[in-house]
Amino acid sequence: MSMFSVVAKQVKTHPSLIPLFIFIGGGAAMSMLYLARLALKNPDVSWDRKNNPEPWNKMEYNQQYKFFKVNMDYSKLKKDRPDF
Repeated sequence: MSMFSVVAKQVKTHPSLIPLFIFIGGGAAMSMLYLARLALKNPDVSWDRKNNPEPWNKMEYNQQYKFFKVNMDYSKLKKDRPDF
């Protein structure tokens, strides 16, 4: 017996387990999407070390890279670092 047939049998006998499977599956999917976003959008992660060894230097000073901002308007920031 495969795992899916066991789960299908349990769902048929106990239909109250359906919301549990939905929420656990949704939580797992959202956590995988967030990890993918961190791996692809974070300036600390360098996937191409030959062409872009320091991706944090190519960030603009008014570019938002955090997922959630609290009372911060990145478009009004002034440049406080030198160009390299």
